[in-house]
Amino acid sequence: MRIAVCYNQVAEQPLSGIAEDLLSEAGAAEEADAVADALRLLGHEPILVPLHLELGSFIAALQRLQPDLVFNLCEGFRGDSRYEMHVAAVFEMLGLTYTGSSPFVLGLTRDKGLTKDLLRRHGLPTPDYHLVAPGAPLPGLVFDRPFIVKPCSEDASLSISRASVVNDNAGLQRQVAYIHHHYRQAALVEEFIDGREFNVALLGDRSVRLLPIAEICFSEQLDCRLVSYAGKWHEESIDYSGSIPVCPALITDIEQQKLADIALKAWQLLGARDYARIDIRWRDNIPYILELNANPDISPAAGLARAARCGGLEYPELVESIVENALLRKESIHA
Repeated sequence: MRIAVCYNQVAEQPLSGIAEDLLSEAGAAEEADAVADALRLLGHEPILVPLHLELGSFIAALQRLQPDLVFNLCEGFRGDSRYEMHVAAVFEMLGLTYTGSSPFVLGLTRDKGLTKDLLRRHGLPTPDYHLVAPGAPLPGLVFDRPFIVKPCSEDASLSISRASVVNDNAGLQRQVAYIHHHYRQAALVEEFIDGREFNVALLGDRSVRLLPIAEICFSEQLDCRLVSYAGKWHEESIDYSGSIPVCPALITDIEQQKLADIALKAWQLLGARDYARIDIRWRDNIPYILELNANPDISPAAGLARAARCGGLEYPELVESIVENALLRKESIHA
């Protein structure tokens, strides 16, 4: 089967954010190569189709190929992750079956404020939060607990550092202004849950498979238990060496059940499909949903692939399961 593996070619300069943010995108080609290698082992014919600055040539390449399936690894366009949903919409308008979540779900889960509104409305626990649009006044917070300030519509821990956790109005003003200036979007001001952090990965569509739960174990050398940008991407940093993923997590059966239940409810509510990761903070026996990552990184060394291996799925089998789910949708549409 001919499968187009579509991924982002890294821009020389980001349209928003700072130049350092490109580090998180640098592995896109390696991720695409790994997926293509797995597809080749499975007997398919993968063709790499990069998306760079020119949408017309990307569409033309897909129209020439007429692939049986698109393996969608695109996380935005021209360095802007808010366009991730639009790339998936291009596949739909071209009549191509593709892996991963729909444009609607990609857009919804990219917007952390909308996601949290929906979670809260349906009774799913998520930290208290405020959205601060550019030009809007700061919320009147009582700093009896810390807050964390994030971009509303980014992932990969962009902008997240120890400075993101604020304890007074001066810190709040500084970080909100930073988000507005560099990321040109609303700032999410969220209660900082200083507890254990878990990643719950799910696979499937019509039926869902829960992969072994992972915990990010923070070293005592860190003065703040936080998955920062440095902790994800700067291998030489204290944040990186002090944020250790452990899979499977060392949790009780009751904790396992609570985490699994809340993750599945979020998956179903938000409409994810094929694969996703739910990030959760645990405090006082309550699993607080931070976000759902639709179409997360599936590089061989990334968390989802690690969880799959712990669950008995080697990398080619993980890729195969994602392909099979997409093909079931294709068969359903044609039927």
